[in-house]
Amino acid sequence: MSSLLFIIPFFAAIAIIFGAPAKFLARLAALVTCAIGLYAVATWKNAEAWSMSIPVLDVPSIHLAFGFLNGTSAVMVALAVIVLLAAVLSGQAPDGKEKLYYSSSLLIGAGAIGAFVSTDLFFFYAFHELALIPTFLMIGLLGRGNRKEIAWKITIYLGVGSLILLAGLMWLANVAGTFDITAMLAQQKAGTLVIDAATQKSIAALLIVGFGILVSLFPFHSWAAPAYASAPAPTAMLHAGVLKKFGLYGLMQLALPLLPIGMNAWLTPLLVLLLGNILWVGFVTINQKRLDAMLGHSSVMHMGYIFLALAAVVAAQAAGKTNEFGIPAATLLMFAHGISI
Repeated sequence: MSSLLFIIPFFAAIAIIFGAPAKFLARLAALVTCAIGLYAVATWKNAEAWSMSIPVLDVPSIHLAFGFLNGTSAVMVALAVIVLLAAVLSGQAPDGKEKLYYSSSLLIGAGAIGAFVSTDLFFFYAFHELALIPTFLMIGLLGRGNRKEIAWKITIYLGVGSLILLAGLMWLANVAGTFDITAMLAQQKAGTLVIDAATQKSIAALLIVGFGILVSLFPFHSWAAPAYASAPAPTAMLHAGVLKKFGLYGLMQLALPLLPIGMNAWLTPLLVLLLGNILWVGFVTINQKRLDAMLGHSSVMHMGYIFLALAAVVAAQAAGKTNEFGIPAATLLMFAHGISI
């Protein structure tokens, strides 16, 4: 079941916190998670084998539900388990900090994987927030340079982005009448999910800004490069390579199919902002003298190209056409960017 992809690293991290051998257990958990994850990706179309749902609340109806929404989910899971394994194997904990180092790395990986396999909107959001907490701790406690100031900056930026995103997601769930993402997509496909244009525009604005801050969309990008330069290597790998894709993944899975009118309304501003990533941040990247700063800025720059692929899908939808290459292109770019980081 896809739930194992979250359960294994999560409970391994908890065990490490309570005194289990940190390095050995972290590497074992990452290896097992990677093996199961790659097998799950190879067989993801067998939905029954990889899906599960546990009721949490009746009103509103919230379920701890795991599964693959589509091929994009599968690719993101493959990226997450590979980078998690690489981060745990390649990293070296500072003396006396093994417990924090390895448990935090596993929690970041568990949160990212949980978000990609969650089919409930509440837990889709909650798993991402779970991954952010150890990210802040790793930068603030084990980072380089002016780590405390950088940790506060990323906490404030991503905290604000998460609150804006939460407002958009709760509004979307209220309009759809469910937190079940698969049910939302099924309603949209059947034509029974009717959201008026004004509401679509408002929700789309919240999602673009909320997800955009998390992805470092221009001009909300200034937290990213310093954070990656300061963070320990595994944290930078997991956040820049995997967790950062949460925002793009959310726009692809929620905003594009469910809010086509709203996304089209903000297409021109989105194009202007993504050009800021590509051109402005691109020139800043070229001007960097240190490799870590160059890598941090180049990561921000590449987000612009992925947003461009999503914008192409929005433009095609507005013209009444289907862009068959936009989503696969964005997915491929996300995977390639994550592996290269």
